[in-house]
Amino acid sequence: MKIPKLYYAFGVFGSAIIIVAYVKWTGLRLVLETTERAVVDLENQLNSGRSGIDQEVLYGIMFDAGSTGTRIHVYKLTQNPKEAPKVIDETFRALKPGLSAYADNVDEVKQIFQTSPFLVKDDCVSIMEGTDEGISAWITVNFLSGSLNDPTKRKMGMLDLGGGSTQITFQPSSETNLKETSTSDIISFQMFNHMYKLYSHSYLGLGLMSARLAILGGVQGQALKDDEELTSPCSSPDFQGEWEHAKILYKIKGQKAEKSLYESCFDEVAKILSQKVHKTPEVKDIEFYAFSYYYDLATDLGLIDKEEGGTLTINDFENAAKNACNNMEAHQGEHPFLCMDLTYVSLLLQELGFPKSYILKLTRKINNVETGWALGATLRYMDSLHKLQY
Repeated sequence: MKIPKLYYAFGVFGSAIIIVAYVKWTGLRLVLETTERAVVDLENQLNSGRSGIDQEVLYGIMFDAGSTGTRIHVYKLTQNPKEAPKVIDETFRALKPGLSAYADNVDEVKQIFQTSPFLVKDDCVSIMEGTDEGISAWITVNFLSGSLNDPTKRKMGMLDLGGGSTQITFQPSSETNLKETSTSDIISFQMFNHMYKLYSHSYLGLGLMSARLAILGGVQGQALKDDEELTSPCSSPDFQGEWEHAKILYKIKGQKAEKSLYESCFDEVAKILSQKVHKTPEVKDIEFYAFSYYYDLATDLGLIDKEEGGTLTINDFENAAKNACNNMEAHQGEHPFLCMDLTYVSLLLQELGFPKSYILKLTRKINNVETGWALGATLRYMDSLHKLQY
């Protein structure tokens, strides 16, 4: 099946964290071939290329080139004249190690994609900043929940906890609150003929995996000597284990403490977060969606449904942390970082300004579409190409 080139808006965004694993160029071509098959699979599910006389059908393809692999999202959108577009289908594929292995060769990646059957612009391949991830994820959440283009609906906030960084993005409720915020955290952009002004901050180094390493006393990218070990304040004194992070294997052992395990862990986590997070009291009055590791931790513990998601208070995370720390001898064989991770998440959320009684929404999908940044980035890219007429 030949794919009509002009039907596709195309974007490739690399992760802000660059890995340098060697992969042959045939691997890159495999990414393209996999994408073509994904588009064909989606096209075969459709009855026709148009779903109405005046309704335009568009496709967007986004490559999420993260550190653990490339996730390919193929979206089918429909749009009536002067109305907001709708996502009616998504096809997903994943490959490892993926495009992030080529992060030092962005220009060469562009050249390879120019040979694809998709519409490819010069700016379609780039290294993505953390704030861009936050804004695109905010667009995704509000687009899927129906509030993005509805002035009568309050916009949702977004929380994303990745491995290397964490983002918070929301729309401040007043100009007064904007004036009290650092100008570097205020992002303005236009989309669908609307102007949006958001608070968005990305904390590099405060993602869950980077935080683990810091709490253990390690240094990013720095291997230990043969006789060195990292000590864990969040593990039982007799614990000994290994952990691989960013291609480095660390030896880890527990440590004795006068305090309870939770208190010892809390103190170390508090040191890592001290004076690194901006507290924004306004968040308590905004509905927030949280995903990535927030969602994964909650589903792994059975606190929310794995498919449907659910709601949790910040206090639920704290209680789960205390329970995990008090029972680490039972957990540390299979989940050696459970006490640490939950303690970190509960304290991070409080440092961001959420009271313990705050109810957080956790989900992986809204209306059967993934809630990450990929859809928002696709919509922004297509809008910049004037493919979406609103």
